[in-house]
Amino acid sequence: MSKNTKIIVALIALCIVLTVIPFVISSGSEFGGADDAAGSVVEELSPGYEPWAAPVLETILGGELPGETESLLFCLQAAIGSGILFYGFGYLVARKKYSKEG
Repeated sequence: MSKNTKIIVALIALCIVLTVIPFVISSGSEFGGADDAAGSVVEELSPGYEPWAAPVLETILGGELPGETESLLFCLQAAIGSGILFYGFGYLVARKKYSKEG
């Protein structure tokens, strides 16, 4: 194996370990969202609090969005973000590649 291949395999193994360890350490735990945790803290600190803003799509559509729609919007946001990130990576690699040949 070449040096680059060894580095890549080691980095992939490190990513897998860093992904699995939190689940092993906190097995049986419940993973809730930050919105729910923040809502419960606000309710504890100020029991009569009324939100002064509402989600834009809920206001336009006149009701709460189904869970599938929220998941779709979250996935769309992640896809756009990763597209921008990997476009940047590709640009940097291509710039490096073509500047040496030019």
